[in-house]
Amino acid sequence: MDNALPLKVLIESLLFVAESPVTVATLAKTLEANVEQVETALDELKHEYATRGIRLQRWRDRVQLVSAPEAAPFIEKFLGVNTSGHLSAAALETLAIIAYRQPITRPAIEAVRGVNCDGVIQTLLARGLIQEVGRQDTAARPILYATPFEFLQNFGLQSTDELPPLEPVVETTLANAVEMTKDGGRTTEDG
Repeated sequence: MDNALPLKVLIESLLFVAESPVTVATLAKTLEANVEQVETALDELKHEYATRGIRLQRWRDRVQLVSAPEAAPFIEKFLGVNTSGHLSAAALETLAIIAYRQPITRPAIEAVRGVNCDGVIQTLLARGLIQEVGRQDTAARPILYATPFEFLQNFGLQSTDELPPLEPVVETTLANAVEMTKDGGRTTEDG
């Protein structure tokens, strides 16, 4: 693209006006640049924003500009937002399982938690903290759940890579539960 503005300035402008997260490929196509050039410019912007009031948030191949998580209390006060809608311990536990093992089925979540998760999953879906992303390729074809971009926004994360590492015993428990449900464990799900 023949333009006097640097690529990162153009990317910043596009992200500023975007109503939702934008794919890196869309930025590259729009700016007539290659993906590597866009990635380099995004890395530069991420570092520049690290100490400012905005951040570059990324989820898989999508990016967007967001406010700094540290500013949340002031933004909520400024906007008059009531944040009294806390999640239950069961919802937080289920959300954590999904965040760490996505995509994951309800039977796998239930294998880890040891209890039915229908109500909790419906709550998380209603709040936009999880989403259906397909079906597992097994006989029962259970729904696969994952966290959407809104999950990162709500928890002030720039990517799921920022989730704290799991204890080895927890990692093993999650892996075993997911594997058990893939290999003929509790894979019946009505939809």
